[in-house]
Amino acid sequence: MSLTALVTGGTRGIGAGIVEALAAAGHQVAFCGRGESGQHAATAEELSRRCGVKVRYFQCDVSDRESHEALLDAVEGELGPLEMLVNNAGVAPSVRADLLEMGADSFERLMRINAEGPFFLTQAVARRMAARKGDGVFRLIVNVSSISADYASVNRGEYCLSKAAVSMATKLWATRLADEGVAVYEVRPGIIQSDMTSTVSAKYDRLIADGCCLQRRWGVPADIGKAMVMLASGALAYSTGQVINVDGGFSVQRF
Repeated sequence: MSLTALVTGGTRGIGAGIVEALAAAGHQVAFCGRGESGQHAATAEELSRRCGVKVRYFQCDVSDRESHEALLDAVEGELGPLEMLVNNAGVAPSVRADLLEMGADSFERLMRINAEGPFFLTQAVARRMAARKGDGVFRLIVNVSSISADYASVNRGEYCLSKAAVSMATKLWATRLADEGVAVYEVRPGIIQSDMTSTVSAKYDRLIADGCCLQRRWGVPADIGKAMVMLASGALAYSTGQVINVDGGFSVQRF
């Protein structure tokens, strides 16, 4: 079964890992980011050649709600109707600050990019998917959240809150879209090697060595990509609304 997927924030880190994994599994993939086409279009062409599927890059800032319909028109005009949306785009605070010092600008920025943008893009995609209900095609929406949806970090509270919002959005959309034939999932990464974690890599090296994860290694973007391929296959078609933890056992309660 081959799907047409859109991956937001697909130019680097976890997003790039998801794009590559889906393309390698034979799915057509559109991915978007805020950068100019240039190198990203070249990456798409290389993946297309190597994987034998269509991969295309589209410039879009998903926090701009007014751009959503134009993005979807462009994607579907190039690749056909979407069957999978991966809400991956997200940012960390520019400066990690204690809750007593956190600024309103940082809070608003993260909520706009990490929570509001994905929510309304899901709304736009879901309307299109619902209009095609009943044709027997498996459709799904996957939200990429974080272990920070459950675990408090007081020096980046705005990030935790934004990911908790993503987690609740998964439950809301799973409930609303079940009768429309659209499955909704949350993939919750743990400590993943990316540009987002590179500035605090020494801290995470120590935590991993001390056993914060049962599997004592960093996660990599390919780990998240494998989870997306599994979901796209329909293997968990009867598990809408569920959280897939890809965290090396970080979330296992133990004493």
